[in-house]
Amino acid sequence: MSDAALARPASGSLAFHALAAIVPVALASALGSLATLPNIPTWYAGLVKPPLTPPNAVFGPTWTILFVLMAYAAFRVWRLPAGTSGRGRALALFYGQLTLNALWSWAFFGGRSPGLGLIVIAGMLVAITLTIRAFAPLDRIAAWLLAPYLAWVSFASYLNLGIWWLNR
Repeated sequence: MSDAALARPASGSLAFHALAAIVPVALASALGSLATLPNIPTWYAGLVKPPLTPPNAVFGPTWTILFVLMAYAAFRVWRLPAGTSGRGRALALFYGQLTLNALWSWAFFGGRSPGLGLIVIAGMLVAITLTIRAFAPLDRIAAWLLAPYLAWVSFASYLNLGIWWLNR
């Protein structure tokens, strides 16, 4: 979407579109943190981890950046006119992958189950890919904003698989 397209009025207000993009992303982040943070110094600390596992301090800033990029991508798609073909499907896919994102934290950390985490993260990879494909014809920038997220979740899949394998 061009800057001119962003300036064009879309259905709904700017504030509504911003809230529709930011609030669900912030909620997914907060819900994921509720499951994750208490388990890092206890259960997660005791796991054998695969090579290339970054220090714990890397995860928070990385996820913060990714969540900001995700919210901005969703905002860009929300700002398209309501009748834009594919917009509703693209946003549904976005919120579907976002739900899987929060569920992964509860499966892996909350449930202390790397196996269940693998199942959820596999679905997440598919959902993120489908979201990018749905965003691309609507707003190429929005699609590219999700590329770092797909890369990170791919790396997280390697970590999840490694933890599952090394701790069976």
